[in-house]
Amino acid sequence: MNTGMILGLTLGSLAAMVPIVLTSVGAAISERAGVVNIGYEGILMLSAFFGTMTAELAHNGWVGLLGGALTGIAIGAVHGVITVYLKGDHVIPGIGINLIGYGGVAFGILAYWGTAGQHQVAPSAQIKPLWRDAFGNALSPMVIITIAVAFIAWWVLFKTPFGLRIRAVGENPEAADALGINVELYRFTAVLIASALSGIAGAYLSVDWLGTVTKTIAAGRGFIALANMVFSGWDPILSLVGGLIFGFFDNLAIYIQNNPWLAGTIPWQFIATLPYLVTLLVVAGIIGRARAPKWDGIPYKRE
Repeated sequence: MNTGMILGLTLGSLAAMVPIVLTSVGAAISERAGVVNIGYEGILMLSAFFGTMTAELAHNGWVGLLGGALTGIAIGAVHGVITVYLKGDHVIPGIGINLIGYGGVAFGILAYWGTAGQHQVAPSAQIKPLWRDAFGNALSPMVIITIAVAFIAWWVLFKTPFGLRIRAVGENPEAADALGINVELYRFTAVLIASALSGIAGAYLSVDWLGTVTKTIAAGRGFIALANMVFSGWDPILSLVGGLIFGFFDNLAIYIQNNPWLAGTIPWQFIATLPYLVTLLVVAGIIGRARAPKWDGIPYKRE
């Protein structure tokens, strides 16, 4: 394996890591506050779609990321109202978000761009790489930002009063409420932060890494991010490790598919299943050992 191939796999793995880590960091913040959301797949889909629309209208990929974040916040607000304020079930709204995401994007691509199944993002709407080598491999600025986000999220969660309150409403909301902490406000805020990060991740898929919007662009990454969250023990920094592992296998399938001499030796369809097989193995290996926040997924009702 030559230098170009090694560099390509490394940079590709880092690129594939970004949406998984951003989403799993957000999910960790939300679940630390006691709110479960399995709708990240739908948020990735919808934010990739609306992020691309925003980026192309503004001719700026960074504006597209903002559009993705706002899309995530809007969806997260609906989920937060249902789960936090209306005391609804935490799982069912997420299923609805996922269904809307896949159905809405498939319809939206055809309705807005007039193409079936996919739309190539205009070059002016894509984020330019920080660095590109002679082999065409590129380093996205989002890789650096994602690593910084993971460390900042860890610091906020474990080293600041705000983070302490987030964790308190997920571990013992009754005690937090007795101390005067607004449980609903902190839970709702955590949901919005998580959804915004997932929205940025979705927009990144289209306006940066893949450069296209497809009707299956999320491709299970929302669920892989949830598995990575559990694998990392709801720790934002450790999610970088899991994200890089999942990202490597995710990128490996793309790499083999784009190299005919490899694809003829190893069917890329087999390699494409590896991220999901790894997810199953990780989840199976940590069942019974992972400890979620005590009130994770349980609506808090003041007595």
